[in-house]
Amino acid sequence: MTEPGDVPPEVLGRLRPICLGLPETYEEPAWVGTRWRIRKRTIAHVLTVDPDRQPLLARAAALDEPACLLIFRSPLDEIAGLLATGHPFYKPDWSPNVLGMILDGQTDWEEVGELLTESYRIMAPKRLAAQVGPPTPPVG
Repeated sequence: MTEPGDVPPEVLGRLRPICLGLPETYEEPAWVGTRWRIRKRTIAHVLTVDPDRQPLLARAAALDEPACLLIFRSPLDEIAGLLATGHPFYKPDWSPNVLGMILDGQTDWEEVGELLTESYRIMAPKRLAAQVGPPTPPVG
């Protein structure tokens, strides 16, 4: 990693096929880190947060050392259930349906795929969202 927010290549390597496999999704550099979008709407943003450089993000995720974070949209009725499981989920303050997840050695990549597909369904036009199938049942 050379710049603030850079994401380990192995994490990008896991996220790219998930995100780019969704209809009309594209990848671009974000203000820090990398994001995937449908049209002009962000479905996922990944970045490495250093508590010394990004204290607000670090505080939201309860970090005391650098960590890789994934930020995405989630249905409002699923957020409480995901947060109840604790780590790796946390709730940023800036939007009611935004959820964060700490990516680490324990990350369940199948779950990440389901969560990002759900984020896509929320942000994509209905015609495109319908192409990825019905939503998964709520957690809990």
